[in-house]
Order: sequence, then C-alpha cells, then structure tokens
Amino acid sequence: MNTQPYQLYCQRIDANRNMARYYMLAIQPTLFGETAVVRTWGRIGRAGGEITEVFGTEKDAVSRFLELVLQKRKRGYRPATSCGNLLTRPHPNVSVP
Repeated sequence: MNTQPYQLYCQRIDANRNMARYYMLAIQPTLFGETAVVRTWGRIGRAGGEITEVFGTEKDAVSRFLELVLQKRKRGYRPATSCGNLLTRPHPNVSVP
C-alpha cells in the first residue's frame, strides 16, 4: 500500500518547434495489493498514450518513478503548477473560486 502520494505533471513547450507536450507520472495501488507506476503522455489538449507498470513492492515502484523523472528532466520536461483542466473545462458540479 502506498504510504506517500507520488504524482508529477510536467510539460515541454517550445513554440519555435511547434512543441507542446505533457507527461504525467503517478504511483497507484492495484486491486491485488501491488503497486503500479502509471505513465500518461501526449500533446497538450489532446488524448495521448498510457502505460501501466506493476511492481511487487512500493520501493521498486518509487525507484522506477524517480528513474523516469530523471529521464524526462534530461529531455527538457519541467514540472507544471497545474495541468489546466480545471480552469479550461470545469466540471458542472464543481465551482471555481
């Protein structure tokens, strides 16, 4: 079971190259008591890909999570303060302050 929440949303934007990408990482428990690293990526504003890797221990999942964070950092991805979904398309039952 996860003792710490691990989630990261980062972006790589380069207007000169028409590049606007996102990459999201999260560690989540599975229904069978294992721990999964979920990766989601794509062009900002569009549906993208998703891969889930399952690990027997949280320690292994955290290790993989940090490895992926370092890889993305080297490729120019930077953490974003918000993925922007709440401000651009609010849920009908959620009020935006």
